[in-house]
Amino acid sequence: MFGSLGITELILILAIVLIIFGAGKLPQLGEGIGKAIKGFKKSAHEADGIEAEAQATQQMAAAPQQAIPEPTVQTPASVDQPAATVHSVSRG
Repeated sequence: MFGSLGITELILILAIVLIIFGAGKLPQLGEGIGKAIKGFKKSAHEADGIEAEAQATQQMAAAPQQAIPEPTVQTPASVDQPAATVHSVSRG
């Protein structure tokens, strides 16, 4: 898994990390590394999605565009309600 690193080398590295960071900081260190790996994987997947979206946009731009009819808005022929009156109040 780790290439040419044997069990003694891994134990030595773990001992050095324990001495440098202490036992209390190891969970925080592991959590930080885990979040970094998770963020890297997420950004790699997002980059693939963005790339696929860009290719789809290019394909759509290359295809001839069809005219899309504009929607029409229908208004009522008559309004049954009278216009509202506005009363101004003067304070003085």
